[in-house]
Amino acid sequence: MQRKHLGDMPCPIAQSLELVGEWWSILILRDAFRGLGKFDEFQRSLGVSPTILTRRLKSLVTHGILYKHAYSTRPLRFEYLLTERGEAFFPVMLTLLQWGNQSLAAGDVTVEPISRQHGMPVTPVLVDDSTHEALTHLNVAIAVGANAIHRQDPLQGTKNHYETHPNKESL
Repeated sequence: MQRKHLGDMPCPIAQSLELVGEWWSILILRDAFRGLGKFDEFQRSLGVSPTILTRRLKSLVTHGILYKHAYSTRPLRFEYLLTERGEAFFPVMLTLLQWGNQSLAAGDVTVEPISRQHGMPVTPVLVDDSTHEALTHLNVAIAVGANAIHRQDPLQGTKNHYETHPNKESL
């Protein structure tokens, strides 16, 4: 089965998945946030084949999420560092971690986010920048943006609820 490419879809979620949706890419980014950057460090951490790792790193560099920096000239060796675009992925990574801890760990949390300043566990909450209100599916709707008027509807085939779900107990 051939993989479907999502980059041509007008939805920003689909386009984001095209860049980082392959699981090795997300795990490489996880390790980059942990401070890993050298090819052999990624390979040792992930246990992935050199061919797959090379492809994923090349893709992340091509899409401006990582960049190559020479750390040795003899022999020429590179490390892969996060770009500004890559650093902006951190809230997504933190949200995946929190979701996994809440939904999959069943009380056996093996990885948790810790404040670098205080050394204490932190609880991530996605909030609106202007109101500081916690954002959930009950108070946020996904709507077609103003720039989508002249293009295909990026939410084509989906329902767009602007009100609180009438049966939130079942959610």
